Amino acid sequence: MKPVAIITGASSGIGESLAYEAARSGYSVVISARNIEKLQFVKSNCEKLGATCLSVQADVSKETDCQNLIDTAFRSFGRIDLLINNAGISMRALLKDCSLDVIRQLMDTNFWGTVYCTKFALPHLLDAKGSVVGISSIAGIKGLPGRTGYSASKFAMHGFLESLRIENLRTGLHVLVACPGYTASNIRNTALNSSGQSQSESPLDESKLMQPDIVAKEVFKAIRKKKRYIYLSFEGKATNFLNKFFSSWLDKLVYNKVASEKDSPFK
Repeated sequence: MKPVAIITGASSGIGESLAYEAARSGYSVVISARNIEKLQFVKSNCEKLGATCLSVQADVSKETDCQNLIDTAFRSFGRIDLLINNAGISMRALLKDCSLDVIRQLMDTNFWGTVYCTKFALPHLLDAKGSVVGISSIAGIKGLPGRTGYSASKFAMHGFLESLRIENLRTGLHVLVACPGYTASNIRNTALNSSGQSQSESPLDESKLMQPDIVAKEVFKAIRKKKRYIYLSFEGKATNFLNKFFSSWLDKLVYNKVASEKDSPFK
């Protein structure tokens, strides 16, 4: 029987590429997202790669949707070997200008979505001695100005998954936190502004960023090797190192980088 992978936020970007990589790697694939039309397109492509694929519409900020996703996957395949918590949203606004509802939305999706899905999948993952993956960010290593809610949600994800790893040191559960760095995806276009509306346009040149298929390959390589953390860009590796030894200097570097972005919140 093929192993079964569940991937949240699989309708585009990194999540879509993760679905295809799971299909290529021999998994039966369960994909979820809010947009069922886009999910059906990804499902069709997974099937063309030879995988059995199930699409489940879900908003991971809703506990009941997460429960249904996990229950549907288990009823359909009888096992769960891999859960990749990829679904996420971003923001771009200084806290002084930002509605608290924006912060709540970030935490509900990025943090609580990970908690809900992991909690409900955990019994099955323990039976399979499987893997839990959190797709995080440089923002989970270093707080980013203009992304207070995003950084908070990723820091919270890191703490949750690290605690889960230590709780399961003797159970065989594998826990991976992946920090891709800036990756070409839709997350910046859909990032929330101070009032909770989509900013619609990315402040970065997406063509120069890491491509999601490269991220997906590296994530599955890390799963096979049962790595604990991966940092997939020079920027991410440098941030992780510099924050340990030169944190104050890095604060200024990060400030200047964000201040130089197109339509920076500092302007």
